[in-house]
Amino acid sequence: MGLISEVLLLPFAPARGSAWAVRQVLREAERIYYDPATVRAELARLEEKLEAGEITEVEYDRREDELLDRLEIGMRGGAGTGEGTAR
Repeated sequence: MGLISEVLLLPFAPARGSAWAVRQVLREAERIYYDPATVRAELARLEEKLEAGEITEVEYDRREDELLDRLEIGMRGGAGTGEGTAR
């Protein structure tokens, strides 16, 4: 039965391969997005923007909370486990 299903599904092979590639790209993007080093660098840039007067204290607090949430997920190892962008 396996051989027959493979032959019947052969026309869909390019779509299955494309879906696999998209999943791999998404997994890598989530890994980078939740990487603690990346988040810490973004926190440092955010603080520099606040000190330079480019953003308000309210904007800083809002964005800092988002980055700290990402850092927490990255430290727990949630990146690439389905906890990423669907959150």
